[in-house]
Amino acid sequence: MASEKKKSKAKHTLKEVKTLGQQLLSSRTYVNNLPLLLTFVSPNFPPQYVLESLLSLQSFFTTLLPSLSSYSLKNTKKTSEEDDAELIYRTWLRSKFDDLVRLLIDLLFSEQADEALRQFVLDSLMEFVKVGNGGRFHSALYHRLLHTILHSSTPVDLVLDLLLSKYFKYIDVRYVQVIVGHFDGNCYGFQCYFTHISLAKLAKTLESKDNPDDKTKTADGDDESHSRASMDLCIHKIHYIMSHVPPLEVAKENSDYEMWSGSEFLSKKGETEAQNNNNNGLSAANISKKMKLKFTKAWISFLRLPLPVDIYKEVLISLHQAVIPYISNPIMLCDFLTRSYDIGGVVSVMALSSLFILMTQHGLEYPNFYEKLYALLLPSVFMAKHRAKFFQLLDTCLKSTLLPAYLAAAFTKKLSRLSLSVPPSGAVVIIALIHNLLRRHPSINCLVHRENDNENAADNSDVKGENARNANDSRTGSGTSAENLCVDHFNNEESNPAKSNALKSSLWEIDTLRHHYCPPVSRFVDSLKNDLTIRDKTTEVNIKDFSSSSYSTIFGEELRRRVKQVPLAFYKATPSLLFSDDFTGWTFKYEESKGSKSEENGCSPAKRQRM
Repeated sequence: MASEKKKSKAKHTLKEVKTLGQQLLSSRTYVNNLPLLLTFVSPNFPPQYVLESLLSLQSFFTTLLPSLSSYSLKNTKKTSEEDDAELIYRTWLRSKFDDLVRLLIDLLFSEQADEALRQFVLDSLMEFVKVGNGGRFHSALYHRLLHTILHSSTPVDLVLDLLLSKYFKYIDVRYVQVIVGHFDGNCYGFQCYFTHISLAKLAKTLESKDNPDDKTKTADGDDESHSRASMDLCIHKIHYIMSHVPPLEVAKENSDYEMWSGSEFLSKKGETEAQNNNNNGLSAANISKKMKLKFTKAWISFLRLPLPVDIYKEVLISLHQAVIPYISNPIMLCDFLTRSYDIGGVVSVMALSSLFILMTQHGLEYPNFYEKLYALLLPSVFMAKHRAKFFQLLDTCLKSTLLPAYLAAAFTKKLSRLSLSVPPSGAVVIIALIHNLLRRHPSINCLVHRENDNENAADNSDVKGENARNANDSRTGSGTSAENLCVDHFNNEESNPAKSNALKSSLWEIDTLRHHYCPPVSRFVDSLKNDLTIRDKTTEVNIKDFSSSSYSTIFGEELRRRVKQVPLAFYKATPSLLFSDDFTGWTFKYEESKGSKSEENGCSPAKRQRM
């Protein structure tokens, strides 16, 4: 084959190739030029040869494709020898057209072809897609193109970008093709969602391949890993295409409904309205309904695939904006979202937005919702990438005044305990959340100040002295008495908020934040001094103002803040650590000889260091 192409290249010049095309278009007598022109559609030839042959072949087949449909060939009646010859001739032309399509697809995904040539090849293929099925949209050819894109081993970024930028703006490629008028005496309806129909079929094919019952067991582990990698690549491509298809509402904003096929879409109002009355398929409501059904089918088929971790997270992030508003029945996503929410960690945080929409807007009942939400309150969530959206949703989920007191107290106490181990930005968000919870639920204000029961029973001086000694022992680390010390009944390890004993505790952790090393935290704690039970004099804090804060934002705000008093101490060299081992002017060394003497005098090493 390569030798024949080299001979053709040697025999024919570019001018002769152009002449061959002109002869083919002028008369049926030169139809034998067709196989010769097909040989030039190859990356082995210079781009000029390929372009000249493609221009002639595209002009030749575009006029013949409406009469070369498989439907017309199957129903041709053989009445004479002339009809038999015509049928053989058209069958031969159809086979040559199939050869041309195969060559174009090979050339489109060839690494040897340059960018301009591949762009022209894609335009030629899409022209054949437009009229390849008897003058209508050739969905089989379009499906073949998408199938090759997904399973190609060569880079397809250029082809995908060209397809998305040039053709997905047309409503018939994205959604539906409506042909107004009659063709061969029949009124044709529409073909819905060619892109999503093909993607749904391809997703089902991948799902069947991933099914263990359908897999052929191989002893070689490399083959298994290779198939897994190829499937992940296909899933990435499917998600890339589906996520870049503009939603239907974008198309509705354009009143003219730009059509790639050239058909007028609802342009002749009188004729269109008459056809809408006679044909139930052309009304705007039915078109929108069918589009949603195909969109839903494609996404449900895609979500059944074994999604890679990165795609899984991207889907969860965009599901509440890009999918739920446009599918026919959002409740169909409840299984996918509840499974994602039960995973825990960052995945649950990402699934919370979509699950919250299903619960509040579509009537989804999820009994263990607050228990799962309580389990998400971990130190790691305050450093997650999408923490801002999570904190806003957390505040919204706890906004209802009908929330039980034990549940509000459990969330308040859990957040209070987390303030001891999170970064300063997280502590600021916690203070804002606790501020709103205390204002919304007056029944949990007992957590703000709770006196120790042991103090009420300590009346005599002996007990008071013993309590004082026990308090000193608690500071020094020596023998403590749990009976006389204040005990926090809150169980931080309990996953069920009803069993956490939060109502028996207090927010002592918030009091420690008054002496926090970060000034914004210590200043913001003072907002909890106000009596939040008086709702008329207080307002809720907007969590959005604090949810996106970080070290850099806090540092920037402190730089912009005007201070009246400036500390006089300074460092000659810029410190590299916030807390160093030794502070200037302080020493924490302990000598054993002195330590033994202090122990004899009843002074512990901890007391010596503290002094």
